[in-house]
Amino acid sequence: MTHDPRPFGRLLTAMVTPFTPDGSLDIEGAARLAVHLVDEQRNDALVISGTTGESPTTTDAEKETLLRAVIEAVGDRARVVAGVGTNNTAHTIELAHAAEKAGAHGLLVVTPYYNKPPQAGVERHFRAVADATGLPIMVYDIPHRAGTAIATETMCRIAEHERVVAVKDAKGDLIASSWVLSRTDLAYYSGDDAATLPLLAIGGVGLVGTSSHFTGVLAKEMIEAFERGDTTTALARHRQAFRSPGTILVKAGLAAAGLPAGPVRSPLVDATDEELKQLRQDAAAAGIVL
Repeated sequence: MTHDPRPFGRLLTAMVTPFTPDGSLDIEGAARLAVHLVDEQRNDALVISGTTGESPTTTDAEKETLLRAVIEAVGDRARVVAGVGTNNTAHTIELAHAAEKAGAHGLLVVTPYYNKPPQAGVERHFRAVADATGLPIMVYDIPHRAGTAIATETMCRIAEHERVVAVKDAKGDLIASSWVLSRTDLAYYSGDDAATLPLLAIGGVGLVGTSSHFTGVLAKEMIEAFERGDTTTALARHRQAFRSPGTILVKAGLAAAGLPAGPVRSPLVDATDEELKQLRQDAAAAGIVL
């Protein structure tokens, strides 16, 4: 597999999973939100069933139904990346097979969480998933959630696999990221909206965002400005955009904007009035009305 320098484009949003008021999957709403994110927010790709998509509380059947609906809605003009990572290698491979069969364009695979495997186990996990599918893989390095960081040496070894093509980098360690970037051809995407511009400066290619549900246009302008050497505009867009709201606030903001969202599933809880008020203030500072 030839490594594309931007295998999933420049801008991806880790899409929430809309639910109906009774908490069931809102398939029509998911398709409508996907269209909005691609057509209005300028996303090149969407990540489905990531953390922001409440993957821990959706069933395997719901994940597949959601993925198929989004592919049908936007798969002809945007790449659809399926979040399939779990802390069980066999289960991750099952989800990867289902996503490939459904027509996904790529896979997001997070570091196995909670059970804290050693680096040999981390490497074996990613290689096993990559061996089991023909789809390109984005490795998700997020130690503050997973409990285990992917060591730079391990990441370089994983990168030797032809189907491991990208990293969603939420480690918060630019030195480690730079070290890997200098030794591999992995495409690095920021997994933290606020860190996108610094990551671009050391060789990153884009963003997998959450605030991009609302600020996709700003984020895309920032990335494109940086790439053409217009650092003044890139910095202005970086300072304008608000930062990385989680699932709870993204859903609250979408609902306030009249877009599909619905409630969150337990153990998450819906945003308070004060939290929504602060989100609206942050959005207003970026020139966005919620």
